[in-house]
Amino acid sequence: MVGIGLIGIGFMGMTHFEGARSLQGGKVVAISTRNSQKLAGDWSSIQGNFGPPGSAETDLSGVATYPDYHDLLADNSVTLVDICLPTDRHEQVVIEALEAGKHVLVEKPISIDLAAADRMLQAAEKAGRLLMVAQVLPFFPEFRWVRETVECGDHGRLLAASFRRVIAPPDWSDDMNDFRKLGGWGIDLHIHDNHYIGLLCGVPREVFSRGLLKDGLVNHVSSQYVYDDPDLTVSCISGGIAAGGLKFASSFELFLENATIQYDAGTYGDEWVVNRPLTLITNDGEITTPDPGGSGEWCAAFTEELQAAVDGVAAGSAPAILSGQLACDALRLCHAEAESIKTGKLVAIR
Repeated sequence: MVGIGLIGIGFMGMTHFEGARSLQGGKVVAISTRNSQKLAGDWSSIQGNFGPPGSAETDLSGVATYPDYHDLLADNSVTLVDICLPTDRHEQVVIEALEAGKHVLVEKPISIDLAAADRMLQAAEKAGRLLMVAQVLPFFPEFRWVRETVECGDHGRLLAASFRRVIAPPDWSDDMNDFRKLGGWGIDLHIHDNHYIGLLCGVPREVFSRGLLKDGLVNHVSSQYVYDDPDLTVSCISGGIAAGGLKFASSFELFLENATIQYDAGTYGDEWVVNRPLTLITNDGEITTPDPGGSGEWCAAFTEELQAAVDGVAAGSAPAILSGQLACDALRLCHAEAESIKTGKLVAIR
């Protein structure tokens, strides 16, 4: 059994805690937060942009509770430390957890700063422990189905792909309102796309971006990813400038040799609207709406993400989908996009 120690009980920490209830071979054995109410099980102050609010009577029976996370790191029942703290605290706690001999899963983005991300990777290598990054997007049913469909090759190779992920500036969290602390929407939001594109298509050689900067940070971006393969065309639009009534929107369109895949959905007002369900269109004229699977539970994708981390610890090897290196490459892409917007030039991914 992989014992999980959860550090940070905000909305994402609560989501991980709930997602961990259905794990095979792993469970939360300890939590750490400085908030005494949350340590007592009153999570009613927690809310997010999806899923239910926190409960005033969260069941913490059998879970050790620590106001100081150093005590959690010293707990021998903890094998995997799950870090759901604000991004600016990731580096210190990740490195301390690795030095304490723990494997680590840290929420995205791994960091805002590239040098800090590299230091975390180096610390994991030195400690001989796994550093995994919780980039959850590939675990959502539609995105999982697309990746599996492209990788199996049944519809030929991928020729082109376009992605879109936009939000209205959020008002549900003080942390989310701090644009600078997040590294801009070009990191906090768009890193999901860059990670998924790297996973699906590989890390590009160069990127060309146009967009809007706010205080030097990316507020909106439109990017073209340049690969060595001249026949592969990949693009993405992402940002936080949508009107207030469009709280969130995501779509994609992929062109394979023998099929086209489409999906488009979002939150309009307070209603989740599917403009185009996952759709497979083949060259023979057949149009189907595949069932991508999934349990329908609000935190199901996070359960799958945590299961992959637990399985990685059990196997002694981080799964590619949670790779710390891939997460760093996604962050590198975000910085290259900002540079491209500033300079108006193609920027190499170093």
